[in-house]
Amino acid sequence: MAERPAGRARKAHSAQVVRTERLTPHMQRVVLGGEGLAEFATGSCTDHYVKLLFPADGVTYPEPFDMQRIREEYPREQWPVTRTYTVRAWDPERRELTLDFVIHGDEGLAGPWALRVQPGETVRFVGPGGAYAPDAGADWHLLAGDESALPAIAAALEALPEGAETYAFVEVGGPEDELKIDSDVHVVWLHRGDRPVGEALVEAVRALEFPEGRVHAFVHGEAGCVKQLRRLLRVEYRIPREDLSISGYWRLGHNEDGWQASKREWNARIEAEQEGASAA
Repeated sequence: MAERPAGRARKAHSAQVVRTERLTPHMQRVVLGGEGLAEFATGSCTDHYVKLLFPADGVTYPEPFDMQRIREEYPREQWPVTRTYTVRAWDPERRELTLDFVIHGDEGLAGPWALRVQPGETVRFVGPGGAYAPDAGADWHLLAGDESALPAIAAALEALPEGAETYAFVEVGGPEDELKIDSDVHVVWLHRGDRPVGEALVEAVRALEFPEGRVHAFVHGEAGCVKQLRRLLRVEYRIPREDLSISGYWRLGHNEDGWQASKREWNARIEAEQEGASAA
């Protein structure tokens, strides 16, 4: 996910929950709609994301909802809490926005919310952002990630032209977490079981016999796993930075607030280390 620099707060969209659906034991779908999405639009990216705005506990904001006013008039601890989610699908004709949430029981903020939210409830968010779409000029494509990257990977697979040489690896908890994707690409589902997050994914990508030609890669998921895959692709295979969309969507032991606060520094440090190794 490409991050915008800090600055003036963007205008928030207001939508209503249309319906929800439990896709797997660890994935919940929430579909948003309503007149508040009249100005919402996406481009060609398949990793579009939005930032949901959850009110701080016990705080009510004035109407009309205005993030800039909130930032100016409320102390920071009373600002809405943001959580970032990839757009699984956007239907401009029906004006419906589909978001899929990874569920970890009662852990976190957005997952439990997605489980209990009811049709008709109002949701506010800013976006979309996004930076990746499969390059039709590439000789082949590599997509790899865990559950957090599954919506973006699915969207990318569905956007690829039929017959495009593609290798897709998705690590999930077990077979019950696999999802049907409307694509002719064979997805390699890696069942984590009791293994550490990302271990199976790194092994699978490392074991892949890379085809000849230029690859366009999308690699996202847990930051520690992504760090290992970044080294594999940038240092060992010397894939140019412009042919990679690679970043940690989350990091073990950190909530989104903590991860986003350190993400830029983390990425810069890892990039510098691996650029040095690549040049050696």
